[in-house]
Amino acid sequence: MFYQRTFPSKLVEDAVNEFSKLPGIGKRTALRLVLHLLRQEETQSKHLGNALIKMRSEILFCDSCHNISDSETCFICSDGSRDHSTICVVEDVRDMLAIEQTNQYRGIYHILGGVISPMNAIGPKDLNIDTLIEKVNSGSVKEIIMALRTTMEGDTTNFYIYKKISESNVVISTIARGVAIGDELEYTDEITLGRSIINRTLYEKTI
Repeated sequence: MFYQRTFPSKLVEDAVNEFSKLPGIGKRTALRLVLHLLRQEETQSKHLGNALIKMRSEILFCDSCHNISDSETCFICSDGSRDHSTICVVEDVRDMLAIEQTNQYRGIYHILGGVISPMNAIGPKDLNIDTLIEKVNSGSVKEIIMALRTTMEGDTTNFYIYKKISESNVVISTIARGVAIGDELEYTDEITLGRSIINRTLYEKTI
């Protein structure tokens, strides 16, 4: 059977296949990236490859909030000027970065690593919920801000956490609904997200 090769090189084909596994990258874009790298000096491709390898092998996660970090404690948790009694609970690092860009929040974070989703076989034990409860039980926390996506999964996770810590003396609030239902925080503009943090409401009023 006659076989027509799609790529002029097996090496190029392998590189395109790897790039196309990244989110939002199709085969056409992957090929464009690969051809761009081939036009650059070889050292630039080596720098890219070495940076990716080093990141994957040496990256750490904060032992307090689970943020991506270069050390055991991330730059936010180790910042003495931040309010460590206020914790903003987010789904992942992208949401934390989105809130940071608003410059409207000076507390610390707790990154769950996802939301409860029975459809995807993700339960409470698959998330960083137990360590959040430990923080609340330590007595050093005054307020927990729920800043999860406004979807059924996000609301389910909010309610689960609320039930776990509602007996404590901690104020439990949620970001204002300036963020549209179904929206993800990372795609919300900075002004809207900043106002949602400032105008947060007691979680009890939302259920």
